[in-house]
Amino acid sequence: MASIQTNVLPKSYTLPSVANPSIAGPSSSRLLPVGPAYISHLRLTIHHDHSFEAHDAHLEKERQKLEELQNSAANGDDDLGVGDEPESEELLALDPKEWKRHDYYAVLGLSHLRYKANAEQIKIAHRKKVLKHHPDKKASSTAPQSTSSLLTGVNLNTNDDAFFKCIAKAHEVLTNPEKRRQYDSVDHELMDAQEDDPIPSTFAKANKSLSDAEFFKIFTPIFERESRFSKKQPMPMLGDITASKEHVEGFYDSWYNFDSWRSFEWLDKEINEGSDNRDDKRYTEKKNKSERARRKKEDIARLRLLVDLTLSFDPRIKRIKQQEKEAREAKKAAKSAPASGTATPQKSKAQEEEEKRKKEEEEKIAKADAKKAKAAAANAAKKARRAARTVEDGATA
Repeated sequence: MASIQTNVLPKSYTLPSVANPSIAGPSSSRLLPVGPAYISHLRLTIHHDHSFEAHDAHLEKERQKLEELQNSAANGDDDLGVGDEPESEELLALDPKEWKRHDYYAVLGLSHLRYKANAEQIKIAHRKKVLKHHPDKKASSTAPQSTSSLLTGVNLNTNDDAFFKCIAKAHEVLTNPEKRRQYDSVDHELMDAQEDDPIPSTFAKANKSLSDAEFFKIFTPIFERESRFSKKQPMPMLGDITASKEHVEGFYDSWYNFDSWRSFEWLDKEINEGSDNRDDKRYTEKKNKSERARRKKEDIARLRLLVDLTLSFDPRIKRIKQQEKEAREAKKAAKSAPASGTATPQKSKAQEEEEKRKKEEEEKIAKADAKKAKAAAANAAKKARRAARTVEDGATA
């Protein structure tokens, strides 16, 4: 067995002296549940039930998905010009918990298309946003540093995937036909535009008349916007000043019989699924149903008033009425002309007015006579009933 060689202490060596030899007492340290290690622990606990194998499988799946997206982007596929809109700080700071208030078209960079965006454009915009905001890329970015000594060196990006969650939610809603219909019914841009629509009760008072250009500038965008909600497609548009009588009549006939698919489920109050009180759930569901019906009724009335307002200001209606009047007069003149083709002398305006006045007086006299006859008949019937009652009373006595 090998021996350990040690050096002999020199004779001049002395033990170090301590001023106040004592054992230090116990002390407490505060540990903060922050940082990437703690976040990883939470993910492992909550999402993977303490299973490292499940966690590794999830990471591998995410890595493969990201690689597929990167490869598809590298292949030079046509991006259709979507998903590249600038992202404001307000947009990037969206809270995933407030998902009903989000502008999903802005989240995916489709603000310029909105309800007109098709499935392929939504797919490409989503792919671009995922490549840009994937948590794996965020994790490798430079972490912000804290000014507090307690948090020195700790990664404060604990909400790196907040906007990524918003992207996932936007993709979920816009790729589900029913959810998208509900969202498009109360789209942010739509609601803002409707607030700027002319109010019938005040618009008519403030504007006694409109020029042709003003009329079409104000009302054409309204019907282009509202036509998306019609179950019957395509809906006729307002047209222009040269539109035919058939087009104008068809336009108002279609819009007065407008059948809308617009719904308001998106504005429902959330039902607390964690509550065990069934009465609360039933009450909330009943309240939501009532509110949806009320909003639907108000929306139908709003559109009907807009159609009424448009009709009252439409310059083509006056032109059509004038044309119909001229056609009636021409037809009347043709009927009054003799077979020989020679025109009979027309009555003067004063004679026509005199005949009209006499006819009205005769009608008034006839009405008065009929009224007197009716009153006399009623009085006679009353007297007959009274006499019959008197005879019955006498017989009884």
